[in-house]
Amino acid sequence: MSFYHDHILPHLINLSMRNRYLVPYRERVLSAAEGRVLEIGIGSGLNLPFYGPKVQDVMGLEPSARLLEMARRAADSSAFEVNFVEGSAEAIPLDNRSVDTVVTTWTLCTVPAAMQALHDMRRVLRPGGQLLFVEHGLSPDAGVRIWQNRLTPVWKRIGGGCYLNRPIQSLIEMAGFRMDRMETGYAKGPKPMAFMYEGRARP
Repeated sequence: MSFYHDHILPHLINLSMRNRYLVPYRERVLSAAEGRVLEIGIGSGLNLPFYGPKVQDVMGLEPSARLLEMARRAADSSAFEVNFVEGSAEAIPLDNRSVDTVVTTWTLCTVPAAMQALHDMRRVLRPGGQLLFVEHGLSPDAGVRIWQNRLTPVWKRIGGGCYLNRPIQSLIEMAGFRMDRMETGYAKGPKPMAFMYEGRARP
């Protein structure tokens, strides 16, 4: 799921995931994380430096063993405990109501069953917990949506299963979350690949 997160998105929008254009997204989203955190699709651990002092520990869920090994190395300098599990977002191996914060960054686009995954994220969140997210997805502009719909069948094959046209806000709300904060807009780069949803939702 996070092959796109770590490898495809930077080429599409002509950016490095570490550069100054995407750092503000990470800073804003991850600064609100607190308590026990579950990061869906932790990839190579690029988010780890951006977690703040309210974080107690992080559980990184990732289907790629190779990326998990990279994330373990990235976690060596973390000020909090980081644990990893190789697994799927559709079947999170955690107890009900066991985490305070769930984080997804450029991940929902490639989860095969995004609605099932969101339901499972809600299951593991404690009452009053939060889902923090930054994702790319369906544009509100008709002309851009046409290209997103045209390109998605091909892009899924070459982009690690990535959907360009997922309605991120609607999916989150249909999974039983209410939005606390939502900001949208285009990142730099080709518009079909760069419409961003950023915010916080609660079960």
